[in-house]
Amino acid sequence: MYEHYLQGKRVGLISNHTAVNGNFQSTLDLLYAHAGKCYKLQAVFAPEHGYYGNGYAYEHIDHAKYKEIPLFSLHGETRRPTEKMLEDVDLLIYDIQDIGSRSYTFISTLFYCMEEAAKYKIPLLVFDRPNPMGGCVVDGPLLEEKWRSFVGYVNIPYCHGMTIGELAKLFNEEYKVGCDLHVIEMQDYHRGELFEQTGLPWVPTSPQIPESETPFFYPTTGLLGHLSVVNIGVGYAEPFKLIGAPWIDAAKLHEQLEAQNLPGVAFLPCFYRPFFGKFKAKACQGVRIMIQDPATFLPITTQYTLMGVLKQLYPEQFALALQKMSESKMKQRLFHKLNGTEKVLELISKEKYCIWKLRQMCVEGRDQFQETRKKYLISSYST
Repeated sequence: MYEHYLQGKRVGLISNHTAVNGNFQSTLDLLYAHAGKCYKLQAVFAPEHGYYGNGYAYEHIDHAKYKEIPLFSLHGETRRPTEKMLEDVDLLIYDIQDIGSRSYTFISTLFYCMEEAAKYKIPLLVFDRPNPMGGCVVDGPLLEEKWRSFVGYVNIPYCHGMTIGELAKLFNEEYKVGCDLHVIEMQDYHRGELFEQTGLPWVPTSPQIPESETPFFYPTTGLLGHLSVVNIGVGYAEPFKLIGAPWIDAAKLHEQLEAQNLPGVAFLPCFYRPFFGKFKAKACQGVRIMIQDPATFLPITTQYTLMGVLKQLYPEQFALALQKMSESKMKQRLFHKLNGTEKVLELISKEKYCIWKLRQMCVEGRDQFQETRKKYLISSYST
């Protein structure tokens, strides 16, 4: 299916520990085992969290070698493969499991590598993998150019509803990258399948994405975590799956959230004590997020609703979190970059009732993106 691309090539693999097949064999091990007269495995490039996935978020990773092959970090001193790294490479392969959110930096690494591949005239193969949210969930505001960064490099909604191969095609065409791109399509994949339905093993993509369902929750509470107003389960056994604080009344929060009639989701009162992080060892009350219908669930819409309800119920604690953010320009700018716009912070800071305006931003982003997205969806996935 793709072997002819490797004939006589010196291969550079952009990958990490998530690239495994249904027999639990890694792409790196397989390429290494079969290298020889046909092709040579020349270099390996690893994204954020490192090749083995044990690095923390934002932590710079340095690697040395995989066996005798150079292993370069694309989240250390450089986030792009350099001319020196690529000097003995004449084919690049990208194989990394993504989670379907714009701020998760694996897709920025893909874009950077496509740009460098185009610059040095190196063909690039993308081994496509499932979007763990089913490849249908599109939600969140679009990215404003002024906030383009490593945690948001392309003008797509926060949840884009595309596979990594489809994104690569979009990057190449919409941004005129000029990469000699070849997407190796998945076999027997159907859009709308949840990850556990694919038959592939889930390998945690990073320390706080332990399960195949966690990608649904990462865009549901991650921005709240950056706002640092509540604990979001990071530091507890359920990262991103709940929100809580010592000052929350679980019953009251549950009642207000259920009244919002959000699609595909319900809320369950919960009580817990984080092991570390925000409110470490303190008794917290809050809600556990229960996804009932993944096909209709809107993660960013839900998250912005959580922000609005928390502001209404606990204005003093919410205002204190906003004040602390305003004291750190770096943290404030990162919040803008993650959202793709400064309008979110503006609304939650100035509007007493901000929920509907935040939700409208998600509708507008979704509507604007759908036509662009259609052009790059792989037709065989919809049959």
